[in-house]
Amino acid sequence: MVRKVNDSECEWTEVTEGETRFRRKQLGAAADAEQLGASLYELPAGNRSWPYHYHTANEEAIYVLAGSGTLRAADGEHPLEAGDFVALPTGEDGAHRVVNTGEEPLRYLCVSTMQEPDVTVYPDSEKIGVFAGSPPGGESGERTVAGYYPSEAAVDYWEGEER
Repeated sequence: MVRKVNDSECEWTEVTEGETRFRRKQLGAAADAEQLGASLYELPAGNRSWPYHYHTANEEAIYVLAGSGTLRAADGEHPLEAGDFVALPTGEDGAHRVVNTGEEPLRYLCVSTMQEPDVTVYPDSEKIGVFAGSPPGGESGERTVAGYYPSEAAVDYWEGEER
């Protein structure tokens, strides 16, 4: 059964943390998408999206609807303007963060595969996020495993096991 949703039917959620500030409407979830995520983002002038990161299991894409900004990517910074489409592959080559360097709100659609489990890597803060049961962007209440850890944290495989 086809489930159509208009973005005017969806509520904005807001994220504000340090230099990260944006509004988001989760369109994919509202339309009951099972394997595809889609969110409408709006970044106020001078603000940034999620911290610089990449996914090990999920490909993402960005389509700019209005405004201008910069995409920080693994190969450098790229200007963004209305009409631009950017594919972000899994792995280090797909690392990204969107920054609104313009004077107007930057609106874009972000689409992603919704594979789980996924490990999200944050190179700047040297941490990883681990998600199972529901992928990043999915419903956190459905997750069986979720957490953020220092990238260098490691224990021996047998540590803590009964011998």
